[in-house]
Amino acid sequence: MLQEAAGPIPYHRAVSNARTTLAEPTRSALDDALSRIGDRWTLLVVEALLAGERRFSELERDVRGLAPNILSDRLRRLEREGLIVASPYTDRPVRMSYRLTADGQELAGALRLLGEWGARRTGQEEAPHHAACGTAVEARWYCPTCARVVSEDETGELRHV
Repeated sequence: MLQEAAGPIPYHRAVSNARTTLAEPTRSALDDALSRIGDRWTLLVVEALLAGERRFSELERDVRGLAPNILSDRLRRLEREGLIVASPYTDRPVRMSYRLTADGQELAGALRLLGEWGARRTGQEEAPHHAACGTAVEARWYCPTCARVVSEDETGELRHV
């Protein structure tokens, strides 16, 4: 069952036509990111590319259940978004290999957090562990200006700039 969002939806401008005036909701940073990424298959392709450059056939093998036409579509989308680079490794027939750009590599942290969140809900142990003591490490917000971890009660004060 879906829950109603708490509080009013922010609006940034009104759109009017001859009969009504409608307000468009402001796009969030998460909405923008998801529109670039797309769906679960895209994230799984990025995860497979985190290990390094891959050929199409290797991606087919690594991302199980993904149809070749969907893989082709997701690779084109990732390339358009500047998250991967395709390079030919043969000319006849043309065959491509794929690698993440710096922007694509930045998704690694988000994917690790999502994987850890999913692992906690399924009882799997996927979190990275501290080599010195073996304890699972946890992600925290860190302010480089203040050189300190931002506590949970301060997260309401976080602003995107």
